[in-house]
Amino acid sequence: MPPPRTAGPTAPATATTDAPPAWAGRLRHGSDRLRTRTAPLRAARLDPYWAAAFFFVAFTLLSLCRFRTMSFSSWDLGIFEQAVRGYAHFQAPIVDLKGPGTNILGDHFSPVLIVLAPFYRVFPSPMTLLTAQAALFALSVLPVTRAAARHLGRLPGLAIGIAYGMSWGVQKAVDFDFHEIAFAMPLIAFALEAVLRGRWTAVVCWAAPLVLVKEDLGVTAATIGALALIRTRRASPLAIGLVAFGITATAVTLGLLIPGFNGSGSYDYWSKLGTDGGGATIPLDTALRTTLWVLLPTTGLLALRSPLLLVALPTLGWRFLSHEPHYWGTDWHYNAVLMPVVFLALIDALPRIRVSARPWLRSYARHLPAAALAAALALTTTLPLSGLTEAAAYRTPPNVTADEKLLDRIPDGATVESDIRPLSRLTHRTRVFWIGDTGGLAPDFVAVQLRDDRTPRQVLAETAARHPRSTYVVLGDTADLLVFRRTSSR
Repeated sequence: MPPPRTAGPTAPATATTDAPPAWAGRLRHGSDRLRTRTAPLRAARLDPYWAAAFFFVAFTLLSLCRFRTMSFSSWDLGIFEQAVRGYAHFQAPIVDLKGPGTNILGDHFSPVLIVLAPFYRVFPSPMTLLTAQAALFALSVLPVTRAAARHLGRLPGLAIGIAYGMSWGVQKAVDFDFHEIAFAMPLIAFALEAVLRGRWTAVVCWAAPLVLVKEDLGVTAATIGALALIRTRRASPLAIGLVAFGITATAVTLGLLIPGFNGSGSYDYWSKLGTDGGGATIPLDTALRTTLWVLLPTTGLLALRSPLLLVALPTLGWRFLSHEPHYWGTDWHYNAVLMPVVFLALIDALPRIRVSARPWLRSYARHLPAAALAAALALTTTLPLSGLTEAAAYRTPPNVTADEKLLDRIPDGATVESDIRPLSRLTHRTRVFWIGDTGGLAPDFVAVQLRDDRTPRQVLAETAARHPRSTYVVLGDTADLLVFRRTSSR
């Protein structure tokens, strides 16, 4: 048998065929150097800050897109801009949209708005309020994510933090003009994070300012104090003081401060509690359905296993006493303050449930952070943030450009009677009244949206009926907006 063949001598490797090219080495070296330099930015402790920054950008974009398209569903942005404008010029927070000369402190007690005055003085625009709101909502993501990471680990913590930022209650609130409850979001979130860490001085410092956000939030502050008593299981002076302070502040605000600023000497919203017969008229199934929406897609009902959920009781309690249908809907801003409560309650409950004697419950708890994130992502396809994926969101519609040009013809400092659509282009530079509520004053201009198949002639007739001693002529019109100018008074 012939000997087996052996391979002939091989040629030595050359640099041009087998060795990696020089540019690849330089690229790998540069990549390693970049990875080393950015390593501190990828530290786990920075995750909550990156999450907050991401949502600040997202919420600001959402608000900017709505502002550019004049897509407003309420007059609240105009109301709060008038209040902040007053503070910015060292004047009382007069809101003519609520009635000529109305002091907003006699409607809702929110002196915290004065914090925005310096920013508005430098940037006198509705976008100042909307950007501040985006920042406040995004700031609340920080303590939620940080607490989740501390108790559950890095990846589950990020999942919970992102699920919170994308929760339907938060998205609906950001999408709703502007509201003072934006200040409550980080205060509640930081206060409950401090509860989880047992930092009782911090709890008081974060919860006490809630009395300056809205008149009913003093009870929420008191409930956080009661929660501190439950957690410490002793009569802590700080916790007792917070309970007493919150209840007293609410009583003084509702009984003295608001009536003192209110022209009628009362609190206008007592009428929204109950009915003439003293019972709520909201159907029980509606109330339960909304409550389930608060708890199920956000926390999988596991928030019910935490005493932190007690902090939601005042907000839910006002609703059960009320006959106002908007309080029980899933639109607008009414569910926002419940979101940090239920998510931090979930964070509190999960570590205990993970060591439950029931295997199925342990498994459920382990998978819930990912499930909460998946639910938030799925729901987002029908929520406001999904609009940011559409190119149309970043374009100014032609009808908006035409509306803005028409409203620019109204001079600064003029008095204007307006409905919702024109408000965002007027309140920063004119004195604006709500349509039909000028207190007998004949405004210089009337700006209204054309809808319900009304013709300019019909709108002019309605204007003449409201101001019979004045004569108005058409200043200009667009496809959906009409502006009249007063020419004389009799």
